[in-house]
Amino acid sequence: MSETLQPGGGRTDERRLLVIDDEPAFCAFVRRVAEAEGFAVTVAADGDAFKRAYVSLQPTVIMLDLVLPDIEGIELLQYLAQQGCRARVFVISGYNPDYPRLAQAVAGGRGLTTVRALSKPIDASQLRAALLSA
Repeated sequence: MSETLQPGGGRTDERRLLVIDDEPAFCAFVRRVAEAEGFAVTVAADGDAFKRAYVSLQPTVIMLDLVLPDIEGIELLQYLAQQGCRARVFVISGYNPDYPRLAQAVAGGRGLTTVRALSKPIDASQLRAALLSA
């Protein structure tokens, strides 16, 4: 198996990030920060694309917006639990700051024990620290 070294010393075959968020600027920001740290990044625009990408990519880290136009993030967390997801999942929202923490608790109750809550706005250093903790 060949390994491709990326900036930050990571290998893309080990650091795969799947992002779902309805804000293109936020997705671009996450991509820029994550790629600089050696992640291979895939962005999904909706729930169906997210599910397809999850199956094909088998991400090691997931950045999941909780409030999406076509599906609730809680539904995607349930999907991930049903799939036996082992990725580190970051639930994120720019709405009520309690919402990510509530989602984290719900996910834990469904067997997703690697879920961490983040709130928008988030700066590059906070995002970098979260990604590198994964």
